[in-house]
Amino acid sequence: MKKTIAIVLSLVLMFAFTAVTFAAEKAAAPAEKKEAAPAKKEVAKKAVKKQVTGEVTAVDAKANTLTVKGKKADVMLSTDDKTTVMAGKDKKTLADVKAGDKVTVNYTEADGKNVATKVAIKAAPAKKAETKEKAAAPAEKKAAPAPATAPAAAPAPKAAPAKKAAGY
Repeated sequence: MKKTIAIVLSLVLMFAFTAVTFAAEKAAAPAEKKEAAPAKKEVAKKAVKKQVTGEVTAVDAKANTLTVKGKKADVMLSTDDKTTVMAGKDKKTLADVKAGDKVTVNYTEADGKNVATKVAIKAAPAKKAETKEKAAAPAEKKAAPAPATAPAAAPAPKAAPAKKAAGY
C-alpha cells in the first residue's frame, strides 16, 4: 500500500510542477510581445516619408536648416550628408538655395525632426519676365524721338497747274 501511495503522490507532484511551469511560460510570453510591439511602432514612426512643395522662407547653410512655406504650414527641415539638392539636372548645395526659391522637398519625419532627403529647386518662371521685356521694347521705340543728325525731309514741290486745251 505504501508503494501505491508513493507512486500516486509523485504523479500528483509531477503534474503540479508541470502546471506551474506552463503558467509561468504563458505569463512571460505576453511581456515579450509588449516589448516587441513598441519597437515596431517606433520603426513605423521613423519610416514616415513626406513631401512639401512651396517657397523657401529661410535658409541657414551653417546650421544645415531650411524652412519651406507649404500649403498648410511652414515646415522646418534639417539636412545631412545624404541630402541631395538639385536644380533641374544640376547638382547644387544648400548654399545655392535662396529665400524666395520655389522648391519640392522629400523628407522623413523621425523623433520630431524633419530630415530632408531630396531638395528640388524649381526653375523661375522666365515667361513673365520675357513678356514684360517684349512689351516694354515697342513702347520705347514709339517714345524715342527722331535722331537730331538726320536731315529734315524737304517739302514736296507743288505740282504745276494743268494747261487747258485750246478752244474750250
